[in-house]
Amino acid sequence: MSTPQLVVHHDKELMAQAAAARLITKIVDAQASRGSASVVLTGGRNGNGLLAALAAAPARDAVDWGRLELWWGDERYLPEGDPERNDTQAREALLDAVPLDPKRVHTMPVSDGPHGDDVEAAAAAYAEELARAAAPENHGAVPTFDVLMLGVGPDTHVASLFPEHPAVRETERTVVGVHGAPKPPPTRVSLTLPAIRAAREVWLLAAGEDKAEAAAIALSGAGEIQAPAAGARGRARTLWLLDSAAASQLPRSLYPPASS
Repeated sequence: MSTPQLVVHHDKELMAQAAAARLITKIVDAQASRGSASVVLTGGRNGNGLLAALAAAPARDAVDWGRLELWWGDERYLPEGDPERNDTQAREALLDAVPLDPKRVHTMPVSDGPHGDDVEAAAAAYAEELARAAAPENHGAVPTFDVLMLGVGPDTHVASLFPEHPAVRETERTVVGVHGAPKPPPTRVSLTLPAIRAAREVWLLAAGEDKAEAAAIALSGAGEIQAPAAGARGRARTLWLLDSAAASQLPRSLYPPASS
């Protein structure tokens, strides 16, 4: 796995704008080299802030939206259209404003769908969808995502993988149902660390003083069971995108003084 790299921006607005520009470049490059691109979205204020910045970016039209595969790293297991679902928030922030191919937008299952209350069946169905999309050259049960984005929680959780929780210990399955999550709602669907580590690049987003301790713990050599963010690594690159508040407890030796 790759060694984490850090980019620290002055504030969360600049971080969102710079991350959006970086994502546009990655998508365009992937589409130019392979014909399509694959991105895993994250929810939360930083993930949605990035999508809103992308929606406002003049360069967004450089993306061929019809050749973009979108996946989600986790989801709150709620009814379709619920305002707390990550996909609902993503549509409001960006997705409804761009010409995506609906067949390439892979939302996680809803609680009022065919699986009902069975979140394990819902997780298995999403795992099967990922497996069908995986090409032989991916050498695994998920596609090799170009970019997989994760928000970092104040407790170091990523996706719906919480410290010491059973889901963060999963080593075989790519998607799991999460029960008893320590933040509401308690029932969720999440990619596991093995699925996350299939990505070419993993980007971890953290902004705000409430994320400072989590960033410091995850980047200090903590174990992934105690600090799930520490175990989120990309095959080619692991990139931490922070604002100055989230980086405030990190030693300056971890990132160059010239970070914008």
